[in-house]
Amino acid sequence: MSAGWVAGVTRARAMRSRCLGITGIRDVALAPTLDDALRYLSGTAYRRGLDPEASLAEAQRIVGATLLWHLRVLAGWQPRGGAAAIRVLAAGFEISNAEDHLRALSGADPTRSPRPYPLGTLATVWPRLSRTGSPAELRAELAASVWGDPGADSPAAVATGMRVSAAVRTAAAVPEAARWAAGRLALLFAREVFLVGRRLTEPSVRRAARLLGYGAVRAASFADFRQRLPESARWALDGLDAAADLWRAEARWWDRLDRDGSELLRASRLDAGPVVGAVAALSTDAWRVRGALELAARGGGSPEVSDAPA
Repeated sequence: MSAGWVAGVTRARAMRSRCLGITGIRDVALAPTLDDALRYLSGTAYRRGLDPEASLAEAQRIVGATLLWHLRVLAGWQPRGGAAAIRVLAAGFEISNAEDHLRALSGADPTRSPRPYPLGTLATVWPRLSRTGSPAELRAELAASVWGDPGADSPAAVATGMRVSAAVRTAAAVPEAARWAAGRLALLFAREVFLVGRRLTEPSVRRAARLLGYGAVRAASFADFRQRLPESARWALDGLDAAADLWRAEARWWDRLDRDGSELLRASRLDAGPVVGAVAALSTDAWRVRGALELAARGGGSPEVSDAPA
């Protein structure tokens, strides 16, 4: 086993200390105001870049930026295989940058657009996307990259197309995360088609079928969709009778990510497993902190952490 994996796995296990944890997240959620919650976070690993006067949306984005920084630090300690896995798992940040850039290209007020997430070595095509001057150019850059053609250049088509692509690439490149990716894609597809009522573009449908199967992606109802899913994806929708209950499945997906990630971190392995586990633990913690901040902004509460809003 190479020294690179020894160092990478050691750092991955140490990164667990950056998590706020259930007790800390509950304390944030119980804060009577957003200001109080931000003061609490200023003494934690989420203090990086924290603005004590931030709005809820700004504070939640800062939490996301802190997660990205932790992933960049973790990637810097990895051999090539570990860094590649983290890059795939961090794809959501590149998607967010592309969405913000596309909104600006589509005429959104540039003063309201957040600064792009600094991806560093975790970027795949963001530097090229950032230089595009129209939605059509952005779509062309995606089509020529690992992301593939989203099928249209509308904000919805690009956002969904990139998320479908990320799930498929994750399942192929990171075996430890394959079930997470399949379950996540099932949730995305169900929400878009059966809750929002928006059909995916044909390239995205074909891509989704690689994980979900053609029977599922061509299903006419939510019940039929759930029934036709492969076991690797169906778990995410178990017990749901209607698309309106997908929010419960979302929280359950994050719970699964947390449990599986913890198991990977505890395993006595010197490979990508504990590294993937660290990404799962850090990501789940950040998602829950964002939800706790929302509760604090509403006056505070004592929720079940697993049901914290996104």
